Amino acid sequence: MNADKEKWVLLIILSIIWGSSFILIKKSLEHFSPYQVGALRVLIAGIILMPIAISKYKLFPKKHLKWLILAAFTGNFIPMFLFPIAETEVSSSIAGIINSMMPIFVIIVGALVWKFETTKQQIFGTLISFTGVCLLAFGGDGEGGKFKLIPILLLLLATLCYAMSTTTVKSKLMEVSSTVLSAFVFSFVLFFPSVIALTFTGFFSTFSLDEKNLTGLMFVSLLSVFGTGLAMMMNYRLLKVSSPLFASTVTLLMPIVAIIWGFLDGEKLSIMQFIGAGIIIAGLIFLRAKPNVIKK
Repeated sequence: MNADKEKWVLLIILSIIWGSSFILIKKSLEHFSPYQVGALRVLIAGIILMPIAISKYKLFPKKHLKWLILAAFTGNFIPMFLFPIAETEVSSSIAGIINSMMPIFVIIVGALVWKFETTKQQIFGTLISFTGVCLLAFGGDGEGGKFKLIPILLLLLATLCYAMSTTTVKSKLMEVSSTVLSAFVFSFVLFFPSVIALTFTGFFSTFSLDEKNLTGLMFVSLLSVFGTGLAMMMNYRLLKVSSPLFASTVTLLMPIVAIIWGFLDGEKLSIMQFIGAGIIIAGLIFLRAKPNVIKK
């Protein structure tokens, strides 16, 4: 598969996986605290990827250690806590919608920090899609138009962190394979911080193998295995075959997936939401036209 086709396949799969993560966070919060959900998400991914990290330890990018730590904490640790904390106050759909700001942050961080060149076409395509996201936010009933300042700011901070991680990986860590990079991040860099976080939340002293906890652990495990471990491997691969801006457009498709989950759960879709979804796709099609690579 050539790079152009591969990046679109990865984009669609990641949109489905990460678009489903918000409902899994919501379900996990019914059983654990926000801090426990975030730490468990990282810890489980670290345990699963540990064999890869150990077998490939000689490939650990020591000369780029500071960039690995920066990418790990901004992309795979801090947001894992900010999203659950925010979702105790706002709906999972709002979380997905705010997360779609990531392409905007990628443009800003890329230009200010890494001196990436961004075409007018890329910016225009991103703004088209974000217009569709706004229609998704306000086009339905329920909590669509109810904003709460603190959780919204937390979500924006998490999205900014994702943009920082994405641009760092693209600029400094492309020589490391996506699988190995994910393994190092979760098993070597973030494993012990997640254990410490769980210890301070009292998880190890209070957890018991009852039905409630096991159900919660199932939701967090699904979130961790697919939404964290597997998804981050695919995301790092997507960064290799595309640009940070293109990779970040996954966040524009995620709200559509979140709304589909709501529909399957009995929620109704409005005409405005259908229009918003169409505009998002139109923006992505516009982004696809050449040139679509950000150069350093």
